Amino acid sequence: MDKQRHDTEERKMIKELVEEQEWLEGFPIMNELRTQLSERTYLDFLRTMREEGYKMFALYQNDQLVALAGISILTNFYFGKHVFVYDLVTKSSERSHGYGKELLAHIHHYAKEKGCGIVALGSGISNIDAHRFYETKMGYEKIAYSLIKVI
Repeated sequence: MDKQRHDTEERKMIKELVEEQEWLEGFPIMNELRTQLSERTYLDFLRTMREEGYKMFALYQNDQLVALAGISILTNFYFGKHVFVYDLVTKSSERSHGYGKELLAHIHHYAKEKGCGIVALGSGISNIDAHRFYETKMGYEKIAYSLIKVI
């Protein structure tokens, strides 16, 4: 049993998605989080976001994409240089296997490598399960509300 588990872990990989074909492979999973996006809108936004510094990382298990994270490195007065996580989603059929935790740990390491002191993220008010995950499993703290005004 341990050998089987070890073999499965060896087939896990995290990589940055940089080619359009890779982005398309990630669309169905991102669409589970960002349900308003069509494939075309997703690609159009992603091209622009990449120009602005957005990076998308994918976790593969046995050559199957199972989780995505979208980040940017930013600098502001209140966090200094930091990584902001815009998107973190695990394929619905693959949840509760630790993939989100592993992908977020990868982002923490990436942030340190890039000289960032903080990883920040936003989460919808009603997403209680995500809040519990971030706070109890990943050590995040609620420090602010994010407010918007549609204009």
